[in-house]
Amino acid sequence: MLKLNCRNTDSEIIGQEHGLNLEEEFNIYSEKISDIINVLKQKKDVAGEKLQWMNLGYNEETVWYVKEFASMVENRFENLLVLGIGGSALGGIAVTEALLKPYWNFLTKDQRKNLPRIFFLDNIDPDSINGLLDILDLKKTLVNVITKSGDTAETMSQYMIIKDILKNELGDDYRKNIVVTTDKKMGILRQLADQEGYKIFYVPDDVGGRFSVFSSVGLVPFALVGLDIDQMMNGIKDMASALENTDIRQNIAAQSALINYLLDIKKGKNMSVMMPYSNRLKYLSDWYTQLWAESLGKAYNRIGEKVNVGPTPIKALGATDQHSQVQLYNEGPNNKLITFIRVAEFDTTLEIPPIFEYTGIGYLGGKTINDLINAEADSTRVSLADHNRPTITITIDKIDEYNIAQLLYMFEVQTAIAGELYNINAFDQPGVEQAKNYTYALMGRAGYEGSAEELKEKMSRV
Repeated sequence: MLKLNCRNTDSEIIGQEHGLNLEEEFNIYSEKISDIINVLKQKKDVAGEKLQWMNLGYNEETVWYVKEFASMVENRFENLLVLGIGGSALGGIAVTEALLKPYWNFLTKDQRKNLPRIFFLDNIDPDSINGLLDILDLKKTLVNVITKSGDTAETMSQYMIIKDILKNELGDDYRKNIVVTTDKKMGILRQLADQEGYKIFYVPDDVGGRFSVFSSVGLVPFALVGLDIDQMMNGIKDMASALENTDIRQNIAAQSALINYLLDIKKGKNMSVMMPYSNRLKYLSDWYTQLWAESLGKAYNRIGEKVNVGPTPIKALGATDQHSQVQLYNEGPNNKLITFIRVAEFDTTLEIPPIFEYTGIGYLGGKTINDLINAEADSTRVSLADHNRPTITITIDKIDEYNIAQLLYMFEVQTAIAGELYNINAFDQPGVEQAKNYTYALMGRAGYEGSAEELKEKMSRV
């Protein structure tokens, strides 16, 4: 299981002004945390509560269908292109970057065991899209279009472009190159998929995009590039069982959620830095940033009071950002909680040759890069404590399907618990909808004519 070290948030280590009396706070919040965990457990099967993501680790039927599809298209495509944005892409990027061999797309077919290269189009920058289309042979590419609503402007515009190219190049056979992941009953993409005859996978009801990584949204691309989704499910189930423990001292998601919450409301630590010490976990910080920001950044609480809460997530990478951000973390405003992710056992070992013994760098000889990166993680943690800066360290045994699934699921539960502590709805995102509607108006979508006129008037003033 994951290990959580929260000692460097305790006032005994970093002082009363910036730290918490953890023993006292755990006692005070013990009953409340127990109630929250029980409520989440009770509501996870209730329609409309948006907690179905808590059941995804047990969805054996979806896993079976995904694996069957992966076997059907095995060796047929050289590339997998995923079209999606936000929760439809960030989890997929985080997991594949963590679990595939580094520089996967540069490996030969033999090195990839004939599995496809994988590309994500998660933005609508025209130069990036055209650049990818210039180098990608779409005839040899399986395209996975992911949007639960079925009308996400960014994803659907990409789909329209790709579909048009495929049809021109392949004729009616283009349908074999497209697989869709969308809502089971509603949405434009659902209708188009039926009309066009695409293979369809469904995003379960009551699963929001940022919590969808272990639904078909993530499982389809994971299986297509050869990841072991059975081990992911095992990791989730084991972590879910551990996180049902109502004793805060035995529940790492509850501990981390409470510490994040209390450091924000009591100590002004309203910046949440995610800093893994592994390049393979770099994009986990992007996924976490959406999870934390969209879930906890809310104007109103559950009883309608205006609260404008939510710690701001920041992504960083160790050891790289020791040379770009840690100066600020140590000596700038003391308004951050830094969460380190440390890898106990890397897949490979890289030795530093014992040369230049007569120089100031001779001490590195005979050590390993593995030693160095973990020494960097430990020294940064201690340095921050010296400056009275709170940190949490999560240690993952190794980077594999089982452990990565545990890590992501733990963060999802942590977020749900934090939402209850803030007394806000962690599963909606009303602040995103207005900008979407303005975009529809600017692009001339039917039904938004009134918004278009209002928007043009506002644009003339700002």
